[in-house]
Amino acid sequence: MNIAQLIGQCVNDLPVIAPTAAPRKLVLAYSGGVDSEILAHGLAEFAKLYAQFDCQLVHVHHGLSVNADEWVLHCQAQAEIYQLPCTIARVKVKLAPRTSVEAEARSVRYEALLAQMCTADILMTAHHQDDQLETILLALKRGLGPKGLSAMGKVQSLDNDKWLIRPLLDLSKSDVEAYAKTRDIRHIQDESNFDEKYDRNFLRQSIIPALKQRWSAIAATASRSAELCAMQQSVIDEELAARLPRIQIELGGECVINLADLAQYSKAWQALLLRGHMDFLGFAPPSKVQAEQIIAQLLDAKVDANIEIKLTDVLIKRFKGAGYFLPMAASAHSANIAVSSIDELLEAGVNYGHNKLIQATLAINAGVRFPRPDEEVTIEFSLPGSTRCQPQYRSKGRELKKLWQEFEVPPWTRTNVPLLCYNGKLVCAIGYWNEKAFLCVENETGLNFKC
Repeated sequence: MNIAQLIGQCVNDLPVIAPTAAPRKLVLAYSGGVDSEILAHGLAEFAKLYAQFDCQLVHVHHGLSVNADEWVLHCQAQAEIYQLPCTIARVKVKLAPRTSVEAEARSVRYEALLAQMCTADILMTAHHQDDQLETILLALKRGLGPKGLSAMGKVQSLDNDKWLIRPLLDLSKSDVEAYAKTRDIRHIQDESNFDEKYDRNFLRQSIIPALKQRWSAIAATASRSAELCAMQQSVIDEELAARLPRIQIELGGECVINLADLAQYSKAWQALLLRGHMDFLGFAPPSKVQAEQIIAQLLDAKVDANIEIKLTDVLIKRFKGAGYFLPMAASAHSANIAVSSIDELLEAGVNYGHNKLIQATLAINAGVRFPRPDEEVTIEFSLPGSTRCQPQYRSKGRELKKLWQEFEVPPWTRTNVPLLCYNGKLVCAIGYWNEKAFLCVENETGLNFKC
C-alpha cells in the first residue's frame, strides 16, 4: 500500500483548474489519530514527488479534552519528522442545551481549516471505509434519501471554489492500523472516541463490530451502495438543473416559484423541485413530511388563504400565484439613507439591505431630472400608502398602496423597495417607475436608477 500514490490518484482526479499565481496548497486535517497520522506520513512522501504543491498540516485545538495541549505537542513533533509545516488552529466550541457537541465541533473545525485555504486549494481528510459505513448508518437513522445515502465521495467540491479529497476511503480500519503498525507510526488516542453518548462512537463500538462479525464485507458493500446512490443522485441533479429554471421567476428582486408551473409536475418531482429551489437559495432542505406540507399549502390552500410556513431558517409565503422563500433573520429596511451628492450614486452607488446596491447612470432624454441645489436627496423605504403617485406612463395619479397591488409587490417586501425622494417627495420607485413630475425635459441628461 502506497499512501502517497493514493493521494496522487485523488489529486489527478480533480477537474483541471486554470493555474494560479501561487502554488496550489494541499491541507491535511491533522488530528494526530492513527487515520490522519498515516495520511501525514504519506503526504511527506507526496510532497517530495510533487514540489508544485504547498503541503501543510493543520491541527485544530478544540479545547474539549484535558489532553488537547499534549496532542498539539505530538503533532508539532511529528511534523518536524515529516518535514511539513504544521499550523495549530485554536477554536472555541459553543456548548449549549440541545446542541450537538459533535456537530458544533465539526462546524468550527471546518471554519478553521477553510481559513487556511484560498481558491483552488485542496483539503484532505483521513476518512476511511469504516467511517463511510458509519455515515451511511447515520443517514439511515435520519431518514435521508439518495443524496444523504451517497455519504462521502473521494473527490468533492468544497466551499464553491475549493476541493476535498479522501484518499483512504477504500481502506478499512484494519488496513489503516496495519499500515501504522508495520511502519511503527506513533499516534494519539482520543479518549472521547470511546464515549458512546456520541452516535458515531455508539456505532463504532457496539453496532459495526456485530455487523462485521455477521457480514465481514459489509463496509465494502455499503460503500458500493453509497457509490450507486451518488451515481443516481448525479442523474437527478442533472435533470433538476434543467427543470428548476422552468418554475423559477424573478419578482421584485426575489427568485420565486411559479406555483402554476410547479403544479404541472408529478408529486415526486414537486418534492424534488422544492428541495432544489431551497438549496439554490441556500436554505436547509425540508424533511419528507415538511416538504409534503409545504407543497400542499402552496398549491391546494384557498386562494385568499394567508400562507405562512416557518422552518428553522426560512419563512415561506404565497402571493399572487408565487411561492416566496424568505430568510427568517431578514428585517425590513426602516432607516432612510441621506445621499451626499448625485456623484456618489454615479461613481460608487449606495449600499443597502443584504449587499444590495443602488446606482445611477446618465442618459439623454431618459430618466428623472437632477435635484436642484435646494433639494435634499434621500432614499427611503417607507412612505404612507395614501401618497399620491403618477408613474410616467399614467395619465392620472394613484395612491401608492394601489400601485403596489398593481405591480403585484407582496406586502412584506414593500419596505424593501428603495424610493428616491427630493425634499421628501417621491421621484422614483427604483426598479418600478419614475414619477411623471420629475422626468427630465427634452434634450436634457437624465438619471436612471437601478438596484
